[in-house]
Amino acid sequence: MTDSQGMPNYPGDQPNQPGGQPNYPGGQPGGYQPGPPPSNNLVWAILTTLFCCLPFGVVSIVQAAKVNGLWAQGQHAAAQETANSAKKWAIISACVGVAWIVLVAILSFAGVFTFGTTPRY
Repeated sequence: MTDSQGMPNYPGDQPNQPGGQPNYPGGQPGGYQPGPPPSNNLVWAILTTLFCCLPFGVVSIVQAAKVNGLWAQGQHAAAQETANSAKKWAIISACVGVAWIVLVAILSFAGVFTFGTTPRY
C-alpha cells in the first residue's frame, strides 16, 4: 500500500492500526488537554524596561517572548518556567529602578548634587 504521496505504508505508521501507537484525545494519554498558556508577563517586562532598569527589563522581555513559542511546541513545563523567569526579572528591574530613584532623591536632598552653582566665600 502507498499513501497519497506514493510513499509505502508500513505497519505501525498509522495511529490506531495494528502495531501503531494509540491515538489519544488531545494528543496526550488520558485525554489531557493543557489549557491556555501561562501569562508571559510581557506588559510588565516592557513597562519595567521603560521606567525602571533597562538591562534587567531587556532580560525580562527576552524571557517573555519565549513563553508562547515553548507552549506551542508542547513544552509546557519549560513555558511555565520561562514565564516565571520573565516575572522574576521584571520584579528585579522594578526593585532596582525604585531603589535608584530613592537613592537619587536622598542624595539630592542631602545636597550632594549641586549642578551649576558656585560656592560663595
